[in-house]
Amino acid sequence: MTYSVTVRDHIMIAHSLTGETFGPAQRLHGATFVVDATFRAEALDGEGVVVDIGLASEAVRGILSSLSYRNLDDEPAFAGVNTTTERLCGVIADRLVAALREGALGHARLSGIAVTLHESHIAWASYEVAL
Repeated sequence: MTYSVTVRDHIMIAHSLTGETFGPAQRLHGATFVVDATFRAEALDGEGVVVDIGLASEAVRGILSSLSYRNLDDEPAFAGVNTTTERLCGVIADRLVAALREGALGHARLSGIAVTLHESHIAWASYEVAL
């Protein structure tokens, strides 16, 4: 059995994508993503929770604020890579794992973290890290 808690936020970015696959998205354009971060645990802690929702929300907000309102084409961390929805999910999830290891999520004993970016009401991508 696995328990989960999800917190939601959003980011607004600008970027362009390289390759004919992306058609008009090869030009600079903006995107707003609804971001769901899901924290999973095999068991609840002594207080009966997976993770402190306040700490989880703060961690997500901190990570997203480093990306939001930026042209990702200008960010050194993304030099030479397409900032696809899938790649952004992975970046955010990996940064959440780092936050967990740094203690930003309190004493949570997580078994996984999943990040979903909703491009629209009909398309989204996810990335999940097992811990």
